[in-house]
Amino acid sequence: MNELFSVKDKVVVMTGGAGILGRGISAYLAKEGAKIVILDRDEQAGTKLADSIKADGGEATFFPTDVLDKAALEQNRTDILSTYGRIDALLNAAGGNMAGATIPPDKTIFDLQVDAFRRVVELNLFGTVLPTMVFAQVMAAQKQGCIVNFSSESSLRPLTRVVGYGTAKAAVSNFTKYMAAELSMKFGEGLRVNAIAPGFFLTEQNRTLLTNPDGSLTDRSHTILAHTPFGRFGVPEDLYGTIQYLISDASKFVTGTVAVIDGGFDAFSI
Repeated sequence: MNELFSVKDKVVVMTGGAGILGRGISAYLAKEGAKIVILDRDEQAGTKLADSIKADGGEATFFPTDVLDKAALEQNRTDILSTYGRIDALLNAAGGNMAGATIPPDKTIFDLQVDAFRRVVELNLFGTVLPTMVFAQVMAAQKQGCIVNFSSESSLRPLTRVVGYGTAKAAVSNFTKYMAAELSMKFGEGLRVNAIAPGFFLTEQNRTLLTNPDGSLTDRSHTILAHTPFGRFGVPEDLYGTIQYLISDASKFVTGTVAVIDGGFDAFSI
């Protein structure tokens, strides 16, 4: 049996693990044999997800956290090591956006709510930096470990409206490349840091932006799909294979990359 893409028995820590995309990724990796550690601030959703994975024959543990609270993350690290003894992979999936950090069609940059912009940058950038600092210490001691950050299509090119989110995700991509060199040069080739950049996925988080109240697509959706060679939005399952590749031995000479998963949106031109 080919074990190149195997994640069996790997301890995979996922921030935002009970979130929109995190739920499916956690369940998929558990089915592939990984031991999933779900970190999320939503205790009810996190516990429910862990119970669901265990009921389906997988292994999962939930710990409440705040990705902007280093002390809370350090306690998570202690609890994880007490439970599993090691950490093989970190998926930094915590993030999000808010209205005040966007520029709607009837507003300009001068209407930007700076406090909202700051909170979006904190959540997406510092919510990646702090977990990386805390859990990469374990990987450095092990001389082994993989980190996958969650960037975005908006990090590749500025998209209208999402100024705060795009700025933060561009920083995440830059941080990914920095950490790839930092960890491998100082702690060995067993440490790898990569990112994924999902394109447009229709989720509850952006449904009001992409669909009308009657379920039909908005003008923005039609524009997106017209610039997407695949002609559709992404679904969570489109992420699973790339993530598995990045935390398996199949990518053992891959670090500092940003894997674009967008149906060709970034490659499109006329």
